[in-house]
Amino acid sequence: MTLSVRPEPYLIPAYSLTGDLLAYLNCGLQYRYHNRGSLPPSKPVQLWFGQFIHGVMEEAYRVWKSGASPLPWSDTDIEPITDFIIRRLAARGLDYQRTELLEIALQRARVSINTWGAELFPLIAEAEVRLKGIRPMPPGTVTIRRSNYYEVEGVVDVLTSVELSSATSSNPIVDAVLLSLGAQTYEVIVDYKGMRRPRIDEPAWEHQAWQILTYAWLREQQPDADSVRSGILLYINELVPSASDMDDLREEVLGGNVPLTDELPTDSDLEALQDWPQIKRSWQNQMRSWRQQRRNWYQTGRAQGQPVPIMPQMPQPLSMQYRKRRSLRVIPIDSNSVNTSLTRFDGVVSEIEACVAQESAGSSLTGTWPTIRRQRTCVVCDFKTFCPNSPYQGAPEAP
Repeated sequence: MTLSVRPEPYLIPAYSLTGDLLAYLNCGLQYRYHNRGSLPPSKPVQLWFGQFIHGVMEEAYRVWKSGASPLPWSDTDIEPITDFIIRRLAARGLDYQRTELLEIALQRARVSINTWGAELFPLIAEAEVRLKGIRPMPPGTVTIRRSNYYEVEGVVDVLTSVELSSATSSNPIVDAVLLSLGAQTYEVIVDYKGMRRPRIDEPAWEHQAWQILTYAWLREQQPDADSVRSGILLYINELVPSASDMDDLREEVLGGNVPLTDELPTDSDLEALQDWPQIKRSWQNQMRSWRQQRRNWYQTGRAQGQPVPIMPQMPQPLSMQYRKRRSLRVIPIDSNSVNTSLTRFDGVVSEIEACVAQESAGSSLTGTWPTIRRQRTCVVCDFKTFCPNSPYQGAPEAP
C-alpha cells in the first residue's frame, strides 16, 4: 500500500511597511533580532513613544467622535486618554524608561490633540484603516519558500474629498494638499510619525515617502476606495521638540553652507535658533536643580509629606506656526511615483528573502544580515558590542 505524502504548506510571507521594510532599511541585523527573532529591545524608547502617540491619537478621535466637548481640551480632559494608553502599553510589556521621557510624551500628546486633532478629526472619513495587498515575488529572488507572492500591509487614517471640501478654508491641512481637483472624488491618507522631521539627505526622508506611496497603492486595491491623490505625514516631535531635536535643527540650518532641511526658520524663529545654546544652558541648570530636589524628596521629603518637585518644562523658543510647518509634510501621489516606490520595496523584500535563505543555509547572522552604522541607532542598540559595524564594539561597560 502506497501512502501519500502531505505536501509542504504554501505560505505567503507577510511584510509590514513599518515593522519589516522600514525596520530592515534602518538596520538589517537589528531587524533580524527584534522582528524575526522576537527579541524585545531592553530600552524600547522609540517603540514605546511611537505606539503611545498612535494610541493617543486613535483614542482621542474615538472620544471626539462619540460626542465629547469641542476641541481644544484641557489637561483634565486629556489625562484619562493618556493614562489609558500608558496602561495598555504596560500590559503588553512596553513601559517608558524615564520620568523625562514620560513628561515630554505627555506634552506632545496634549499639543498634538489640540493642534492637529482639532483640524484633522473633522476631516477623517475612516480611522485606523488596515490595508493589505499581494504582490508577485520579485524575479530572481533567492527564497526558501515555495510562494511566488508576498503580502504587504499597513495602517492609515483616510480623508476624502467630501470631508475636505466641506472644511473651512483656514484649515492648514486643507491648504497643504492644494484642493484644485474640482468635482473629482479622491482620498488623502495620513500617517503619524513619533519622530522629528528627517534631514533631506537622510535615507529616512526618501523611505517615508516610499511608505506613503505604497500605502496609496494598497488603498486603491480596496473595492470601495477612490483614487488617492495625496499623502500626509505628521511628525509629532516637531510640535514639542526636545533639546536634542533643537540641537539637530540648529546644525541643519546653521551648521554648513547648505541647509539640510526643507523648512527653514525666518525672523524671530531664526533668532531663537541662533540663541539656542544660551537658552539650553539656562534650562539645563534648572534641570540639575530639579534632580537634586527630587533626590532630597526621595530621601526625606516624601516621609514628611512634602509635595513632589515639579519638573521644569523645556522652553519652546520657536513659534507654533513654524513648528506646525515642520510637523506637516505632504507627499504628492502619481502613478510614476507609486510604481517607483513599489519597485523599491520589491527590492527590499528580495534582500530580506535572500538573507533568510542564506541564514537557513548555515551562514552566521552577523555575516548574513547587513548593518548600518548610524549614531542615533547604534547608541541604543542591544547588539552594539558585537555588531561588526558598530562604533561600540567590545565588552560592555559595567553600570
